[in-house]
Order: sequence, then C-alpha cells, then structure tokens
Amino acid sequence: MTATMRKKFNPHARPCPIIKKCLENFTPPENLTVDEWADKYRILPATSAEAGPWRTNRTPYLREPMRAFTDPKVSRIVMVASSQVGKSELELNIIGYIIMQDPGSILYIQPSEGDGKKFSRQRIAPMIRACKGLRDKVSDVKSRDGGNTILQKMFPGGSLTITGSNSAPALSSMPIRYVIGDERDRWADSAGTEGDPWELAQARQITFYNRKSVEVSTPTIKDTSKIEASYYQGTQERWMHRCPFCGEYNEINFESVKHEHITNYVNNREHHSVKIIGHACPDCGHVYTQSQMRKQSAKWVASNPDALKTGCRSFWLTAFASPWVNWESIFLDYYRNENDPEKLKVVYNTKLGKLWEYGDLAQTDDKMLQRLEEYPAELPDGVLCITCGVDTQDDRLEYEVVGWGRSGESWGIKKGYIMGVPDSDDVWQRLDEVIDHRYTFADGRGLMLSLTLIDSGGHFTQTIYKRCRERQTKKVFAIKGRGGEGIPIVNPATRVVIGDKRLHTGKINRAACWLYPIGVDAGKAIIYQNLQIDVPGSRYCHFPKDNERGYDINYFNGLLSERMVRKRTASGYKMQWEKIPGHKRNEPLDCRNYALAAVKILDPDWNALEEKLNNTVKLQSSEQPRQEQPRPKPRRNKLFDEW
Repeated sequence: MTATMRKKFNPHARPCPIIKKCLENFTPPENLTVDEWADKYRILPATSAEAGPWRTNRTPYLREPMRAFTDPKVSRIVMVASSQVGKSELELNIIGYIIMQDPGSILYIQPSEGDGKKFSRQRIAPMIRACKGLRDKVSDVKSRDGGNTILQKMFPGGSLTITGSNSAPALSSMPIRYVIGDERDRWADSAGTEGDPWELAQARQITFYNRKSVEVSTPTIKDTSKIEASYYQGTQERWMHRCPFCGEYNEINFESVKHEHITNYVNNREHHSVKIIGHACPDCGHVYTQSQMRKQSAKWVASNPDALKTGCRSFWLTAFASPWVNWESIFLDYYRNENDPEKLKVVYNTKLGKLWEYGDLAQTDDKMLQRLEEYPAELPDGVLCITCGVDTQDDRLEYEVVGWGRSGESWGIKKGYIMGVPDSDDVWQRLDEVIDHRYTFADGRGLMLSLTLIDSGGHFTQTIYKRCRERQTKKVFAIKGRGGEGIPIVNPATRVVIGDKRLHTGKINRAACWLYPIGVDAGKAIIYQNLQIDVPGSRYCHFPKDNERGYDINYFNGLLSERMVRKRTASGYKMQWEKIPGHKRNEPLDCRNYALAAVKILDPDWNALEEKLNNTVKLQSSEQPRQEQPRPKPRRNKLFDEW
C-alpha cells in the first residue's frame, strides 16, 4: 500500500450503509440445527401457555425430530402424536428455521383452506411478530407489501404458501422444496379430481436434491389412517424411558401404568376417581411414579432402523410423555367416556396416542351360546330398570325386553315375535301383554317397563304413530333410525302429525305423537364394544339359558349380523355398517339397539331406583299379612227406596 493510499485509508471510518447492507446478503447463515435455532431465536408469544424464550429441554422428545430436519441423510419426517405434546411447535420451529437459516419455497398444507387461515392468524403471525429475526425478513400482512397475505408469506430467498388439501391448483402449480403437512388424517382423499393431495405435493419436489417433507398428525382409525401408513414406511421410533432399577428402556403407555379405578354415584351421575400407582417396568416389574419417571433419561428407540437408508424417520408419541398432561387426567377421560364409543375414540386418538380399531367382532354365535347363564327368576339381581325395543316388519313385530344396571351392565330378559300385520288390533293387544307385564325378582319384587321404543320405519309409519299415541301413558314412543358417523344415539324428540285427513265435519285431524330420532350407528358401536367384554361387571351383557326366553342360535346370528367396513363414497372414504355374509336377519341387533336408546333417553337415577327396591323389601318384611274382614252390609235408605 502506497503512502497516498495509507493516508486516505482510515480503519476507524464508518462504512457506507449501502455497501454494508449488500454485504449482509452474502453473510453465510449460522451453523445451527432446528432445535439450536429455536433455543437461540424463538420467542413464544404472550398468548402461549408458557410465554418467553423457547426451551427444547421442556420437550426433549422434540429435539431428535427437529435435528432430523437438518440431517442430510433424512428427506422425510413423520410424526404421529397425541394432543398437547407440542407437535405444532415442531412445525413452527421448522418454518422459522427455514426463513432465517435455509430459505426456500415452503408449501404448508392443512386439511382445508379455512384451517390454513386460522393457523396463519393464530400461530404463524404471532411467531413472526415475537421473533425479531423473523420480523426483519417477513413483512406484516397489514403493510404495503403486496406479496404478503394470510395465505402467502414472502421472505428473502423463498416463500411460504398455505393451502388446503382439497385445493388442486395450489398443490400442482409450481416447484416446491419444502412440504409440511399438518393433521394428515383429516385431509381430503382427493384434491378435486386430481388424486391424493400428498402425492401431488411430493411430485413438486422432484427437481430439488435437498428437498424435505414433514408429515404430522394425530392417529385416527386403524387400517384407514394415512399417517399410520407413512409411519410404517419409516424408522418406527418410540419415546422410551430408562428404568431406574434394571436400566432397560420402555415406552410409558396405557397398559404399563398401574392404577386403581373407583366409580361412585352421586346425584344420579357416575363419578370416577383414579389413583395412579405408577409405571411398571415390563422387564423387572418395579413401579415408579410419574415424577420419578420424568427425571429419568429417555430416548427414541427405532424398531425399523434400516428405513434410514430410504431417508425416512418416523416417530410415535403419546400424551404420557407430555410435561403438561397428568397421567390421572388421561385415565379419567378414558373411564368417563368408556360407554360412548365416539367419545372414547377421541380419547384413544388424542390422549392414548392409539389408533381406533373397529375390526370384526371377536365373539361368534357359538361363543355367545356358551355364555348363557341360569337366572334365579324372571329378573336377576342387579337389574334396576327395564326397557323394550320393538322392530316393525310387514308381517310381524319383533321385540326384546332388556334389564339394565349400574355402569352399563345389561341382562337379556325376553326376546319374542308377534306374528301378524302391524295394523291389526290383535297384534297390538299381544304387544300390550308384553308392555303391561310385571317382571319379578326371586323375592317377589317386581318392575314394570320404564320405556318402550317402536321403530316407525317401513310401510306402517302412520299406524305406528297412532298406536304409540294411544299408549303414551305407558311410555311407548315412536323412533326413527338415523345412520351416519357423528350422530349421537340420543337426539331431542319432535312432535309429528298423525295423518292429515279432513273429517266429515270439515275439520282437519291434527293429532300428533312424539318421535325420537335415534343414532343407530352409535348404538351398534356401543353394543359391539360391550359384547367384547368377557368378565361380568361394568358393560357386560348377560343372556339367559331358558329356551322359552328366545335367546337361541338365531338370536345371536342376528345380533352379530353386521360389521364396520371402509367404503368409498362421493365425498371420500367413510366407515359404514354392512351386513356380514351368511347372516340373513339383523332384527335382534335393531331391537337391542332400541332398548339401549331407551335407557339412554331415560338417564335413570340409579341410586333412587336401588333405594326404591330396597324400601320395597323392607315393607314386605315388616308388614304382617292382614286377615280379610267381612264388609258390613250397607244400610237401606227408606227415603231413597220410596223415591
């Protein structure tokens, strides 16, 4: 350097801001993994449960999936997780890392565009506002930058496009380096008419050698779950804790946690209490509490490590690993909903991290016949309430009388037929004998039917309405079965008009009766779940051995006549009930379904019913039989006789 140049050069001079800004674009990014970036830059907004700097140590099970994203050997990450474990934070950290560290085009797919807008407003926008590094690269939606909207975010070197799984144009319009799919099991089966949304999205990554894809979802139904299929294509890793005694690593799950369950009845409602004993190690049998296990070391253990050769790592996580979920709350949710399959399915998916399995009924006709038992009387002990379900056919009425006890335990009392056209008086007089009958215990106590439900479908709808109206004082009501997923077994009753014929007086007959819509699919699911139970007690189904009661091979052939199958419809694949080949009739299943709906409608006070039965016993034992006294002859009224 010459003297003149040294004279002009001032090392302390302030650099030109324009040149400085240009040089910043050539500064290489920091050598960080996703978890390291999150620990250094991610700030959780005030709306979060734990606002402030992100700490991966709070959710250590997310560290490995985040690091897998920066592993050059991994091109695909699959995360199957329960609720409240931070799976959405995994996606947000990956998005933030891409924007600041390794920019590129991102396609973020939600089940629908509405879900995408909601996630953008409630999760992505607050994350960008809370992190200075992200604010400097992504302008706010309210700014004048036309490239940034709710569903489109532009940043130096890349873009974030948010769309729904049913939007074919967004899934197949331009090359994409990163694809992130959220709640994969809730996606549409087809993006319009162009096929599977995930395949369309992955087809846009072909030109990128450094492509990455991430699938995240809670599990749903076995054999139909999309995330389940993706999981088995990967390394199949589970989060396992080390046993303090033997040092072996095992997963904490519903089966490994020992507990005591107690059911009490207060004000006609079941109250469940659970006492957690602890996680029992499958190898040594030692039991440790939740706080003790959370202090132990844990790691991901792969059952299919060879899948890493294909670049796919898959992880499965349950709520037992979450720092925000108490084990007791998981079991309470399970027992509170164990009698409702639709609610129990949610617990399986979101808490237990399990796939809901319909499957074929494990019971068979022969197995059910082996379960027949001797009743000591018409009503066995334990029955507190009895209902009746009646199915209508063109040439007969079929009915079943069912006894109910606490915790959903049931007893078949009588199954029968009444042959004849349903609009004839003789048929209904014979049904009245069933309805008006007093069903007795061994000690002489008795119960009357609390509620009878009669199917109004078929060719005699108006007749059923009329006959039920005549018997409303006997608590006989008409029902209409409604199939479909998500329809509860019990729905509010409506008043329906019986006929609309003008009488000779010119007036209109507007007599009405009550009609209950019944969710038959939900009822079938409950019945089949209960039939799986082999130990008498809660939800167990008892059946009598007496041949005259009607519980023979034909009854069980009809009771076990349907199964849940996956069928393709115009709106995609759905689970539907269909008749099993070889089973001709399903009326026994329908009758049991209506009797079940009846007790659900009643929602009886079991304490009051039991107290009433006990008081009846006390009266019978304390009262002395009274001798019949001759009635005095009435006096003759002479005035009356004369009149």
